Amino acid sequence: VQLVESGGGVVEPGGALLLSCAASGFTFSAFNMHWVRQAPGKGLEWVSSISAGLRTPSYSDSVKGRFTISRDNAHDTLTLQMNSLKTEDTGRYYCATDPKKPWPGRTDYQWLGQGTQVTVSS
Repeated sequence: VQLVESGGGVVEPGGALLLSCAASGFTFSAFNMHWVRQAPGKGLEWVSSISAGLRTPSYSDSVKGRFTISRDNAHDTLTLQMNSLKTEDTGRYYCATDPKKPWPGRTDYQWLGQGTQVTVSS
């Protein structure tokens, strides 16, 4: 299993970023996928999930209305469009999946990528 995130960077408050995750080594279309993040000095925080078949999204309250998760099963790619970024969105963002824990809202997914850094600062 390989998950490779990209798209992070430095952006001012109110700005936007598009994160991507390239997946390989498993049947991407069959797995629920997730984004989690880790702010400096803090633990992992669940951000968003999308189901495998119906592509039903779910979001944490802290990002709802600002972030949009999507997936392209034809290209084994997960994305996270982040708009109206806030300083508290700063952190390392990981895509994740787990065949035994498919549910949203967790932080203990088995497979995580190496992450991509997002810094929101003026």
